[in-house]
Amino acid sequence: MPPKNTQPKYRQIADYLREGILDGTFPAGQPLPSEEALAKQFGVTRPTVRQGLTELRASGLVEAIMGRGTFARSPHNRPSFTYPRGVRRSPDGQYTEADGIRWTDAEQPTATRTDAPLALADLLRIPPGEPLFTYDTLQTADQGRLRQLHRTYVPFSVLLGTKYEETPPPPAPQLYNTLAELGHELHFTEYVRTRMPLPDQAQALRLADGVPLLHVLRVTLTAADKPLALEEFHLPGHDLELAFRL
Repeated sequence: MPPKNTQPKYRQIADYLREGILDGTFPAGQPLPSEEALAKQFGVTRPTVRQGLTELRASGLVEAIMGRGTFARSPHNRPSFTYPRGVRRSPDGQYTEADGIRWTDAEQPTATRTDAPLALADLLRIPPGEPLFTYDTLQTADQGRLRQLHRTYVPFSVLLGTKYEETPPPPAPQLYNTLAELGHELHFTEYVRTRMPLPDQAQALRLADGVPLLHVLRVTLTAADKPLALEEFHLPGHDLELAFRL
């Protein structure tokens, strides 16, 4: 007698569909069985089926298309979006994002004062608790299909002795031109990691349950490798890739 499957039902559904996608039973680009059919097959409710599908979405094996259903994706498929990473400098000396996407702020970012937490202080090479100018904004592009959360941090100490000592500088990417005008030759280092979103981040980025974030930290440095500013980008992690020119 075969051993009884003791895994939760949603996990059994996810395993069944995963195996079918990998062995070709459910070809890439083809619809999966409906939620109703899977609920009947496994003797569960539709929310349980959705929980199993969420697990597969997080691993990139399925995608949901509004009004059409859930479709299999090959594990070898390229994501729908590729973001070139980096900062370019035009012949007139202006800095722009390498992705070429026209990001629009959902709201005008305003400067607030925060104190540097330990992890960011380490990257900026400043004492923990040093005051920072901080900007937060939700940015969208392609009529809202693309979304990212963007935060800029500028240590107060970087601006001492400049006209921005009392007046906040602009957020990035305009910040790069401001720093260049102050006489700095800039270069950049990015750190990329994944993690699960906080509830407000999932809501702002319209992420389904179980979908991770790409968390990008960009440090702006002088020619002598002194950090001047730090940015955080939070991006949906299920259907995009980042491209770096080396």
